[in-house]
Amino acid sequence: MTEIRNYTMNFGPQHPAAHGVLRLVLELDGEVIQRADPHVGLLHRATEKLAESKPYNQSIGYMDRLDYVSMMCNEHGYVLAIEKLLGLEPPVRAQYIRVMFDEITRILNHLLWIGAHALDVGAMTMFLYAFREREDLMDCYEAVSGTRMHATYYRPGGVYRDLPESMSRYEPSKWHNEKEVERMNADRQGSLLDFIEAFSDRFPGYVDEYETLLTDNRIWKQRTVGIGVVEPERAIALGFTGPMLRGSGVEWDLRRKQPYEVYDRLDFDIPVGATGDCYDRYLVRMEEMRQSNHIIRQCVAWLRANPGPVMVDNHKVAPPHRETMKRDMESLIHHFKLFTEGYCLPAGEAYAAVEHPKGEFGCYLVSDGANKPYRLKIRAPGFVHISAMDEMVRGHMLADLVAVIGSQDIVFGEVDR
Repeated sequence: MTEIRNYTMNFGPQHPAAHGVLRLVLELDGEVIQRADPHVGLLHRATEKLAESKPYNQSIGYMDRLDYVSMMCNEHGYVLAIEKLLGLEPPVRAQYIRVMFDEITRILNHLLWIGAHALDVGAMTMFLYAFREREDLMDCYEAVSGTRMHATYYRPGGVYRDLPESMSRYEPSKWHNEKEVERMNADRQGSLLDFIEAFSDRFPGYVDEYETLLTDNRIWKQRTVGIGVVEPERAIALGFTGPMLRGSGVEWDLRRKQPYEVYDRLDFDIPVGATGDCYDRYLVRMEEMRQSNHIIRQCVAWLRANPGPVMVDNHKVAPPHRETMKRDMESLIHHFKLFTEGYCLPAGEAYAAVEHPKGEFGCYLVSDGANKPYRLKIRAPGFVHISAMDEMVRGHMLADLVAVIGSQDIVFGEVDR
């Protein structure tokens, strides 16, 4: 008799479908997974520890680098925790700008997710389509902050600056002739709000294109339907949040259940799945992109009609205007103190959470009255989801593991922190 034994295999950490530095130790019976043991920590950058040695404002840039696909949403959770301890409320215009950029970030995140997830299971075109739209949204990031990814745009008390009145434009080069440049600059003649509005007009048509490629595609359905099923009660018990929880049929969304900023004034729906498989999680995220687009349109309409301040007038936490600083000694002192020492938060603790594209992103901040946190704990949604990997893939084929990782939408910056 031949002896049949399970064998152990490493999946990652440099596997193209691992979505980062994930090392999975798999126990296989032929091609069927008996056990999956995720090893994380290969990207550990000690963000929480580094924050303890820096004034509060100087850690905002670290938040961008956690989940480097959902930059401004990470900042939002951290800034909300600081504002909670300070008792600060940002101007309403700043709140609308934050909500608008949260939803732009949600679309950015879901575009990268659908591109990478589809590429994992063999659909090449999807990746190229998704990056075409990401380019426009990255330009919105660049217009307000000067950088395409790590914006550091949200600040305690508001946002760094108001929306610009003009967009940067392309110029003819050896890659683009004048006719092409004219087409590319068609939506860039007005303000940033005009540019975002033009994008939101086009975007539902793009989502239709993605759905045409995938939703009824029989290969896509064979790879995702019935794979990685998580029952609603089990999803709650495992601590799932965001599309992972809503895909299992639980209607839980912090924007509705624990509203922050101006979400309670906006109209949008919460998509939920029925069976909790990879296909349902896909459908939930596709509908979320449409809902985010709807929210962005409402924000654009409000921001057009309501000019106003975007930062509190308290110079202990917000820098004075540049021109004031040049001529007024007191403002210069405020500026110098803010950027060297920062500000002290009252002793106490606060937890603030946002509905991040991947789930509940929370920051638990403990202050001892100093100008830097005594302790910062980040609640990253991806870490919780990856801990359910063994349960989700047990009994599935090796190829199904790739579909499950894709449907979890994990990024290791936040998992390893």
